[in-house]
Amino acid sequence: MDWSPLALSLRLALLSSAILLVVGVPLARWIGLSQGWSSRVVRALVQIPMVLPPTVVGFYLLVVLSPGSTFGQFLDQNLGVRLLFRFPGLVVASVLTGLPFLVSSAVSGFQSLPPHLREASLCLGRSPWTTFWKVEIPLVFPSILSGAILAFLHTMGEFGVVLMIGGKLPGETRTVSIQLYDMVEQMEFSSAHRLAVALVLLAFSGMLALFALQRGVKK
Repeated sequence: MDWSPLALSLRLALLSSAILLVVGVPLARWIGLSQGWSSRVVRALVQIPMVLPPTVVGFYLLVVLSPGSTFGQFLDQNLGVRLLFRFPGLVVASVLTGLPFLVSSAVSGFQSLPPHLREASLCLGRSPWTTFWKVEIPLVFPSILSGAILAFLHTMGEFGVVLMIGGKLPGETRTVSIQLYDMVEQMEFSSAHRLAVALVLLAFSGMLALFALQRGVKK
């Protein structure tokens, strides 16, 4: 059995999760601590991929990233970058669809942080940046990690968006969910069972880690 799609999905999930940590954590902090209407609008936009059908998200990504669109032409003509039916395109899609999981969890963490801890750090002469790294991040880390685990697991199982903007190119965009779908279509149920069991075990292990993390925080 070809396990390369599973390896590709793991690489995609790890890379997109790393990007999400860089992008999502500062965004979650701003959303969680801001009192303005703009933060609520941004939070609603971030959460949209979680409630929309994956085919809708995939369709609009297909439109925006296509070489015929203004943005697609800019990427192609100025940067020489084409994202459709390529691995980088899957990374962009995975970051977009995984962002709600990380941000929602991290926002809850930042909002639950007692304001006096941040204020005490600033009063002691620490800069806002130092306070963010030395005080806030360690305290909110369990929430951030929980969101990252959920985003990772979601990326591993994503199907609709991946199929619409990536297709099923072997070694490039053929993820494990696409491979499983092809196996069922071709009635290769024995191989499909083995692959499905591997995914179930991965998801089960991830959820166990998540619940253990949450239980440790409550203690």
